[in-house]
Amino acid sequence: MDYRGRIAPSPTGRLHLGHARTFWMAQKRAVSQGGCMVFRMEDLDLPRCSPEHVQGCLEDLKWLGLAWQEGPDKGGPYAPYLQSHRTALYKTALTRLAEEGHVYRCYCSRKDIERAVRAPHASDDDPIYPGTCRNLPTQSGTCPQYCWRFKVPAGETVRFEDERLGSCQYEAGRDFGDFVVWRADGIPSYQLAVTVDDHLMRITEVVRGEDLLVSTARQLLLYHALSWMPPSYYHCPLVTDDTGQRLAKRHRSLSLQAMRIAGATPKAIREKWRQAF
Repeated sequence: MDYRGRIAPSPTGRLHLGHARTFWMAQKRAVSQGGCMVFRMEDLDLPRCSPEHVQGCLEDLKWLGLAWQEGPDKGGPYAPYLQSHRTALYKTALTRLAEEGHVYRCYCSRKDIERAVRAPHASDDDPIYPGTCRNLPTQSGTCPQYCWRFKVPAGETVRFEDERLGSCQYEAGRDFGDFVVWRADGIPSYQLAVTVDDHLMRITEVVRGEDLLVSTARQLLLYHALSWMPPSYYHCPLVTDDTGQRLAKRHRSLSLQAMRIAGATPKAIREKWRQAF
């Protein structure tokens, strides 16, 4: 299969330097293999997303010199390229997972989980679900709202070869627990949406930050449950600020918009990245 990569920003604020470098690396790898680049807008968190930030993402990446062949502004064979328009596809995947017994309804609040006796935390600091609702009979919950969780095979080791880091492995139940695939507010989770989209858009390699390594393990379990072939993965090193903290959208001075206003040029930014890799 021909190489197909993707860049997938979330329009909850202006793009910062860390995400921009990951997207630049994704394009670099696609170009080196003569492949296709897909732009997908991950705008599922509608209360935090806005048309202004959607436009800002497009503006920032085009200013930086990135280009793509498919996306919300260009169309393509796997449209729509806005996750908020793809809910029916995620629902189909959830229905299949439910029918095959891979997911269950969870009536617990986050406070319930955090208060659970000896509830540990996963390596990405997400509390590991203690399994309270895992064996409840269907429809037995009294709360009108519930999420859907994926039943991780406790003790199973998830292994994959990362194109940069080499062999990686995580243990289900220790490094992460039963994770949410459909939120109580009716929104599909990142884990489910990304898995469905990367499969249906025929993505062959996912390039993203190494803070998402545990998410890769979770998504590989979804690929297996759905009998889909997963893509390969390349996890980039994270960009940190002067104090060593990972960049986030709260670092407004390091957004591409702020850097552009301050006089930075795309050429200078890209050259600095080339020297780092």
